Amino acid sequence: MRREASILHLDLDAFFAAVEQRDKPSLRGRPVVVGGVGGRGVVATASYEARAYGARSAMSTAEARRRCPPGTAFLGGRFAAYRRTSDVVMDLLRELSPLVEPVSIDEAYVDLAAGPAADLSVSGVTELAAGLKERIADATGGVTGSVGIGSSKLMAKIASDLQKPDGLVVVPPGGELDVLHPLPVTRLGGVGPATAERLHQVGVRTVGDLAAKSLPDLVALAGRAHGAGLHALARAEDDRAVVPDREVKSVSHEETFERDLTDLAVLNREIDSMAARVGSRLRAAAYSGRTVTLKLRRYDFTTITRSQTLPQPTDDARVIATTARRLLTEAGTSGGLRLLGVGVSGLSLYAQGDLFAADEEEPDEAEAPEREAAEEPPLPVEKRWWPGQDVRHEEHGAGWVWGRGLGRVTVRFEGPLTPPGPVRTLAADDPALQPADPPDWLKDPPAPHHSQARGGPLQEGR
Repeated sequence: MRREASILHLDLDAFFAAVEQRDKPSLRGRPVVVGGVGGRGVVATASYEARAYGARSAMSTAEARRRCPPGTAFLGGRFAAYRRTSDVVMDLLRELSPLVEPVSIDEAYVDLAAGPAADLSVSGVTELAAGLKERIADATGGVTGSVGIGSSKLMAKIASDLQKPDGLVVVPPGGELDVLHPLPVTRLGGVGPATAERLHQVGVRTVGDLAAKSLPDLVALAGRAHGAGLHALARAEDDRAVVPDREVKSVSHEETFERDLTDLAVLNREIDSMAARVGSRLRAAAYSGRTVTLKLRRYDFTTITRSQTLPQPTDDARVIATTARRLLTEAGTSGGLRLLGVGVSGLSLYAQGDLFAADEEEPDEAEAPEREAAEEPPLPVEKRWWPGQDVRHEEHGAGWVWGRGLGRVTVRFEGPLTPPGPVRTLAADDPALQPADPPDWLKDPPAPHHSQARGGPLQEGR
């Protein structure tokens, strides 16, 4: 470990939801859920107001709808807006040091020792981080981030999570174990549900409990590589360097079983769990991938992989799991499996259309306007709208889709620099209504609403 707390970890708070609340004044202070808005959708990010009701990342949107109160906004993603804000933040981090390692669109490590900062004392890096947080909020229109600083990547990431949201924690050199050991063992990277369950069975619930276990015990419990890694992390031993602008080639997760497994139903459940983790990591990093790979190690330590390339990139855990299950059926479980892994490669950044796939079979609404009794014929694909989408109307100006369905689209006309705006319900095929690029709250403030400029009444959509 380093002698100074010189590795910084930044994690932007509820990032997608925070950008939506910034750009949509009427949603500030209200629960917001961003992700797939259809019946088979998955939550990508929930605002802290929504988390208070139990909504969280990787939960099905249907479950989040059951938990959250009326008035919660369920929005599809706007990747262009998130990427633009992320780029602003990453540029600010590069002012601190040339060594910036983006982990995902809303998370990065910074090696402060490689930058111009002269004072790497605890007070010096605390002051530096406080200034960084202020600059981020100013440059992004109020998006906040939690900062952790420590003598290693492990401690920096642990610290950034201790006081979320909008936190700042510096772990002083020599104080790593005081911070680490009381924490649940699940706070360590690599301790997923299956590993945690095995550790709980032998009385390991905190990182301190883990540190009390010998290396041979952990190797016997979790395998040579995983056990050795857990042994080191429990002692805050982490010498990983900050690697700038690394290229992500694949995302995967694997588990070594305590005993060889042959039951296909049990193995399929393991695949489902691993696919959920892989899908969640893909969405967090704003990637999708085309190739699903299944790795398996048989009872005799023979290791094989099977892969299938999909017609189009995906981050959908169900698609990943279904493909991996099929690959397992083809490979077979004869003799038993001691290790199983699921991965996705052939990665690419999301296109706007596939960021958060939505069901088109049923209408979805951020909040539910009244429905008409009879459905109208489906609109052409190019005229379908989704909750949260940026639009512009020739008369009313800029806004976003508040709800849709039954041949109508409800739009709230407001932007980042306006007060909460009026809501109007329009025909879904209104030629004056067009999709628009996300607003740039600094460079392109929305034009005044025509109805407001004329002094006319603000008519709420029904």
